[in-house]
Amino acid sequence: MNWVLIALLGVPLAGAATLLAPFWQDAASRGRRLRVHALAVSGVTFALAVVLAAGFDYGDAARVQFSTDLAWVPGLDLRLHLGMDGISLPLVVLTALLTFLCAVYLCWGRADGPGQLLRPKPGGNRPRALVFTLLVLEVGMIGTFLALDLLLFFVFFEIVLIPMYFVIAVWGGRGRRAAAAKFILYTLLGSVVLLLGLLLIWAQTGTLDMTDLARARGSGMSPSVQILAFVAVGIGLAVKTPMWPLHTWLPAAHTEAPTVGSVLLAGVLLKMGTYGFARIAIPILPGGASAVAPWLGAFAVIGIVYGSLACLAQRDLKRMIAYSSIGHMGFVLLGFATLTPVGVNGALFGNVAHGLITALLFFVAGAIKDRYGTTDMPSLGGGMLSRLPHLGSVLTFACVASLGLPGLAGFWGEMLALLGAFDPAAGLSRPLYLLFMAAGGLGTVLTAAYFLLMLSRVTHGRPTDTVHAPVLAAVGGGGGRRPGIAVSTGTAGMRDATRYELATWAPLIVLILLFGLWPKTLLLVTEPVVQSLLGAP
Repeated sequence: MNWVLIALLGVPLAGAATLLAPFWQDAASRGRRLRVHALAVSGVTFALAVVLAAGFDYGDAARVQFSTDLAWVPGLDLRLHLGMDGISLPLVVLTALLTFLCAVYLCWGRADGPGQLLRPKPGGNRPRALVFTLLVLEVGMIGTFLALDLLLFFVFFEIVLIPMYFVIAVWGGRGRRAAAAKFILYTLLGSVVLLLGLLLIWAQTGTLDMTDLARARGSGMSPSVQILAFVAVGIGLAVKTPMWPLHTWLPAAHTEAPTVGSVLLAGVLLKMGTYGFARIAIPILPGGASAVAPWLGAFAVIGIVYGSLACLAQRDLKRMIAYSSIGHMGFVLLGFATLTPVGVNGALFGNVAHGLITALLFFVAGAIKDRYGTTDMPSLGGGMLSRLPHLGSVLTFACVASLGLPGLAGFWGEMLALLGAFDPAAGLSRPLYLLFMAAGGLGTVLTAAYFLLMLSRVTHGRPTDTVHAPVLAAVGGGGGRRPGIAVSTGTAGMRDATRYELATWAPLIVLILLFGLWPKTLLLVTEPVVQSLLGAP
């Protein structure tokens, strides 16, 4: 099965390279070929991920499986060391699934059904460049979750930055360039600090092998070095997560990114940061983790409450979903900060649940913008359930899943993180963590408040056909009207969710229900690895 692991990276890389061939210059059939190419490459990659999941030995999930260890740069003793265990498997499958669904959305899942690969955008169509960028992005994302060498992890971790920058800067909204610049500056600065932390680990231990380092559990590094390395690595990972107060790049990036960019940014890229805590920071630097965990928990709960309060103040639907991610990822960080099997399992569960739910939210937000020309909530006019019942129903489902309704995937990650804070690891202050748990509980109440408030404004009430003037400019009918004046747009004839859109969203809905009703499906995969990473016998 090792060849399948290599193919998982090789197929999207080869698919991206093929797009550089001269025959793509033939415009006559380029659109149809490009749709087939995007679907085929991403579909084969997803199929390979499913094959790996089917061949995975779930009875020994803590063991690294399908391991591949090849010479990369022999002169520097750098190796292409790849493998998969119970932590990386769900994230690899999630990445392949979301990339495939993004290809389906681009090719078919539009409000007007099959047609152009892309609608005209401020940066121009350039569909071949967008597909190329998404495939390179997929290589970096999957590689990050498979890497078992610190330097290789860093290389894959950085590969995703440039493609995502172009996705935002070229195919984003009106403020795309400023948002893209902020994204790249924050993440590159975080990467510099991360690299310094990784080099410190290598200098102290003499190895870059993540499995050997995790097995050693910090031996060869003094407590002060572990703390310094944990802070450096943690800051680099926290920028990508993002953790308060390093989050300020996220709302603009999500708001301006195209739908596929927002889906992959929220569904996968944020998980690369939290995955680094589980794969590198906690198992390799246990002494640093114990010392810094209370600070990590404090920043986590501040992010939970701050993100929820910020959501209550938002008018734009995409911006509200972006701020909600800050709060949800705060629960993931709180789970890690408890250093308990319950809390870390909750963090890993919340990672996957957030990827599924927020991807669905951004898909629906993109569908709303396709129809209304805006995601400004007051301008949508309300009454979506009566005007567009299928679209309004999917939006409602995604929102109640995100607010943590029992029986849906969003509930378990938050509940387990709070349960871990109720009884943190030995050596951590229980009164302090009880305070964290109370703050996290307040965050869950605020999360329900802002989602229900949004639904009352958008999906409920009587539908109206009036929107503000800036919306008309977005759909080409604004004329010379002044902003803020409500005028009729005739939106009553808009088309409900198409079968192509519903087909794109259906796998996410099914998985949200599956993990919500049967959480053991995921917890049985992560539990053995968590016990091993925390040094349990």
